[in-house]
Amino acid sequence: MKSILYKLTRIYPAANFFHLTMLIFRVLVSLELMIVHGFKKLGIGVSVAEIIPNPLHLPEAFNNGFAIGANIIAPVFIVFGLLTRLAILPVLAVTLTGYFVLHWNDALLIKDVPFIYSLVLMLVWVLGPGKYSLDYIINRKLIL
Repeated sequence: MKSILYKLTRIYPAANFFHLTMLIFRVLVSLELMIVHGFKKLGIGVSVAEIIPNPLHLPEAFNNGFAIGANIIAPVFIVFGLLTRLAILPVLAVTLTGYFVLHWNDALLIKDVPFIYSLVLMLVWVLGPGKYSLDYIINRKLIL
């Protein structure tokens, strides 16, 4: 009984479980971001490409390129765990802008999507991609 209670209340995950969880977590979140938000910006899977909002009034080409890069290219880096923390930054720029600028006055049901993506990606940014990533391989080679 004590063993079961210990396993249920343990505050630190087993190392292998942590690394596998981080792999699955970052892959699924990135794929979701690409499929649901990225591809529709290019018109893939929808009848008309999504109009990308520009709440900061940046040049349209830059705004569109940045949003597409943050929703399609950066998630590919995150999936492979390559420069993960760096790749998360443009995604956070887009999601936090969506939350604090574009949807600030909207209902919680509308602005919860950029909020949740921001929280999830901040978690990956803080914890890192885990052992099953290209960052891990690069890091190991730099140390040795």
